[in-house]
Amino acid sequence: MKKIMAVNAGSSTLKFKLFEMPTGKILTSGIAERIGQDMGRFTIADKKGVKHSIDIKLENHAKAVDLLLNGLIQHGILKDLSEINGIGHRIVQGGKYFNDSHIVDEETENIIEQLIPLAPLHNAAHLVGIRAFKQALPNCPNVAVFDTAFHTTMDLCEKLYPIPYEDSIKYDIYKYGAHGTSHKYLSQVAISKYLNNRKDTRIISMHIGSGCSLCAIKDGKCIDTSMGLTPLAGVMMSTRTGDIDPSIMTYYMKRSGKTAEEIYEIYNKKSGLLGVSGISLDTRDLEKGMEEGNERAKLATDMFISRIAKYVGSYFVELGHVDMLIFSAGVFENSSLYRKLLVEYLKESLGLELDEKLNEETIKGKGGLISTKNSKIPMAVIPTDEELMIALDTIRIANL
Repeated sequence: MKKIMAVNAGSSTLKFKLFEMPTGKILTSGIAERIGQDMGRFTIADKKGVKHSIDIKLENHAKAVDLLLNGLIQHGILKDLSEINGIGHRIVQGGKYFNDSHIVDEETENIIEQLIPLAPLHNAAHLVGIRAFKQALPNCPNVAVFDTAFHTTMDLCEKLYPIPYEDSIKYDIYKYGAHGTSHKYLSQVAISKYLNNRKDTRIISMHIGSGCSLCAIKDGKCIDTSMGLTPLAGVMMSTRTGDIDPSIMTYYMKRSGKTAEEIYEIYNKKSGLLGVSGISLDTRDLEKGMEEGNERAKLATDMFISRIAKYVGSYFVELGHVDMLIFSAGVFENSSLYRKLLVEYLKESLGLELDEKLNEETIKGKGGLISTKNSKIPMAVIPTDEELMIALDTIRIANL
């Protein structure tokens, strides 16, 4: 048995799970939140699954790593840190350089640092986490698991933007996508659990949470995805615009007097469901708002569903046919209403039929089919598990 730590460092968070492999048993999990703010919180689960939280100032990700490692001993999860056999790190942006996970060596670190402009909130945080773990456990292999790697199988036709070709090549301006670790996991589960391990499969996976992306997957490989050069592109999200007319930027600047940086901040943090509804970025709040007759909550929801549906339709055309639709991530794993709204939008064109009872029951971490036998395309909720994928790749890449 090997003990593998899966780490997901965000701009102000550090999530973790310690797995016993190859069983996949979770020995502990937790999160450090509000890193770099006035007061943070660190939470870790003990061997019985009881969560222990403390409010403490977390100056940086290194402090969070220190708390995590001390917590493993303090709560009896490990007797000694040397029991950890490998550490896998989720890396949002691997650019054109990585089509698979990779051992963290000096060159890998340098490339992750070089790509910070494409994921400024994430890649910098990933590096701090990597270096903190390397300092604490210098003899333990670290593996970088890139969100973008799964999408490197896209044809140039899909990766390239219609700007001058020379500029695309010179400045590495391509569609890189995101959530690739999740989409890879979802497609593997769908193929093994629902599609009899067939080699010829065509799947649309929908990772719909705070950030949202869809992926068209043919024979287990990505052929297209909705996020682009950055995670701002694609469908409307909780606070991100998704795809919009590029000329809005200059028009918005002239009319408002705001700078490009200010508007880019609005695109990322004040738009999407939050911006349209004026209520919340959380679909649970929007559901309540719609029940109370709030028209902007309904408008935001209608726009959200419409944009997801249009991507599903375009990927159906791109794939030729679809063997399975996958619903996953925070919204689509937990909101039976939002799944129902999407199916209703698509049912006539794609011949979808929802099992109302199964749809209502399949929430809060429960997976399973939610389509009837008469549905032309089977539909399933598959809870994503990026951390497990990170652990599996760490075992594979580090030859553990």
